[in-house]
Amino acid sequence: MVSESDGTACDVLLKLVGGPEVVTKYLRKLGVNGVIVVSTEKEIGQDKSVQYRNWATPEAMVVLLRALDEGRGLSKSSQALLLRLMTETSTGLRRIKGMLPDGTVVAHKTGTSGTVNRVTAATNDVGLVTLPNSQHLAIAIFVSDSTADDAAREEVIAKVARTAWDKWSQ
Repeated sequence: MVSESDGTACDVLLKLVGGPEVVTKYLRKLGVNGVIVVSTEKEIGQDKSVQYRNWATPEAMVVLLRALDEGRGLSKSSQALLLRLMTETSTGLRRIKGMLPDGTVVAHKTGTSGTVNRVTAATNDVGLVTLPNSQHLAIAIFVSDSTADDAAREEVIAKVARTAWDKWSQ
């Protein structure tokens, strides 16, 4: 689900943990208030108007990334597995990682919605970027309701990530 953005796997995990309400309550326990999980990937696939029922703010995703980085909410082994999967992901290589120096370690998760009437609701990437001093930069970049093509949306994300890198890696 993480490394390949597999919607079916996401729905299986969602069912295993008890559904959207359980996930939302768990996030609240972690102090993540700006994320709402209502619909499954299957529901979204069957009706694109449903995609706006699930939402998150970039700020809330940074709070979630900090919790992950600090080891809150997961066992050590689960934290290590999740970070490994996020680092090894093959999706979104032109997003956060797109303009960073070669070899930069990025543990990230992309999100991309469907396109309806030439509008793509979401092209996102969130992650932990390892800076040269070994500290982590938590970053969440969302491009919403865009008529731009995939390449343009991904370039915006890459440019924002590079700007943050330039600011925080000095």
